[in-house]
Amino acid sequence: MATPELIFGTWRKSSFSGGNSSCVEVAHAPTVVGIRDSKNPEAGHLTLPRTTWLTFLAAIR
Repeated sequence: MATPELIFGTWRKSSFSGGNSSCVEVAHAPTVVGIRDSKNPEAGHLTLPRTTWLTFLAAIR
């Protein structure tokens, strides 16, 4: 079952994916971020606190 905050979120693929279907999708909500496999979105998602997601992005930049 989806986190209630993500039910209303919009899932989007990375702009770096181009036409490639092997990508992740991300949905932002006020306090959490959802991450899922774009090839199999019905398989579920990983939910992270927004602060953890921002720390991850800062580390990979």
